[in-house]
Amino acid sequence: MHASSIPVKRRTVLTAAAALGSAAFGLPATALAQKKARPEKEVLKFGFIKLTDCAPLAVALEKHFFEDEGLIVTLEAQANWKVLLDRVIDGQLDGAHMLAGQPLGATIGIGTQADIVTAMSMDLNGNAVTVSNEVWKEMKPLLPTKDGQVVHPIKADALKKVVDKWKAQGRSFRMGMVFPVSTHNYELRYWLAAGGLNPGYYTPADVTGTTKADVLLSVTPPPQMPATMEAGTINGYCVGEPWNQQAVFKNIGVPVVMDHEIWAYNPEKVFGVTRGFADKYPNTHVAIVKAMIRACMWLDQSMANRVEAVKLLARPAYVGADAAVIANSMTGTFEFEKGDKRPAPDFNVFFRNFATFPFYSDAIWYLTQMRRWGQVADNKPDSWYFETAKKVYLPDVYRAAAAALVAEGKAKATDFPKTDGFKDKQGGFIDGVVYDARKPNDYLNKFRIGLKAADKA
Repeated sequence: MHASSIPVKRRTVLTAAAALGSAAFGLPATALAQKKARPEKEVLKFGFIKLTDCAPLAVALEKHFFEDEGLIVTLEAQANWKVLLDRVIDGQLDGAHMLAGQPLGATIGIGTQADIVTAMSMDLNGNAVTVSNEVWKEMKPLLPTKDGQVVHPIKADALKKVVDKWKAQGRSFRMGMVFPVSTHNYELRYWLAAGGLNPGYYTPADVTGTTKADVLLSVTPPPQMPATMEAGTINGYCVGEPWNQQAVFKNIGVPVVMDHEIWAYNPEKVFGVTRGFADKYPNTHVAIVKAMIRACMWLDQSMANRVEAVKLLARPAYVGADAAVIANSMTGTFEFEKGDKRPAPDFNVFFRNFATFPFYSDAIWYLTQMRRWGQVADNKPDSWYFETAKKVYLPDVYRAAAAALVAEGKAKATDFPKTDGFKDKQGGFIDGVVYDARKPNDYLNKFRIGLKAADKA
């Protein structure tokens, strides 16, 4: 196959693609018979990190969903999130499995400045917080029990007592997270702060984010988390799978809380490309999203598919961990202490609950946390949050892909939300605080620990 050399304007393509299934979204069905637009660029290379939530990319490739869209895709594992982002920016990769905060962080200039956009979320949930055996030994007696088992969710209140004791002994408490704008960083900070622990602030003079910190957070690549904790460099971490379950299997630590318990149905990874790629190759972008939506649908379709996906992810080319470790979370259970395996049907959600739609409200939550912890140093009006979200998140591309899938009979209209991009007010947070994306500054003012709307980092 050869990429088409015919230039096509972005607006025209998206309008045509959306019209393909417009009836499904309550719009006039004027173009249902229109021929599928050909991708402008057909040979593509995507990056990913060795985590179970790279599954949509792996499935889209192995199940030939990319091929169905006229795409020839190569997947390539990356060393860490910074390398992955840099290679998307400089064009070595056409797109990648990204942390939900990466397109937003890059766009507003946290660490790296670049116009990165996303048209789809890859999953909900998928992370956990794990502590070392030493820390767990001190935490466990402080926790409530029922029928001989620790009551979940475990809040950070018990950890605070451990940290306070260590501080009195002159010992620092250190935890790992995977990247400064990662979901893991914000979830870990949220959990710690809800238990009365200050995870520290970023300031113009402190890019480590440890100013006034009770717990010192540092960056560790996901596959290195267990070994780094085992060596004693960190005392715990927040990471995606399979690296929490790996700690249980290796008997070096205990997961204490899943991110679904910190914020129910939180967006975890997105598929990111540069703004230049999205503008230059609109048909290709829609085709990529179509293939990945199909992969996410397949992953949530049945337990048999999940079991098949576990075997796929266990291959060295993808995650390369033991299938038994990957299966724990991918098949609806999660193990805390050795032998304490509990149902966790929502640990990894790939399509249910409109998991793949790029909601503006999800983007705004990440922006509020960037502001809360000082990565955004100055007060911003509510309008800044809305405008930034709309600059980075591209629901129109997603709608075009979804409409085409409906028109082709590969999805139902009810599989996709009718939305202006905002969810209703959201509960389900471990501290009971309600999130209203339409009032980001009011939301920031609700927290006991963290910068308030008018504070300066």
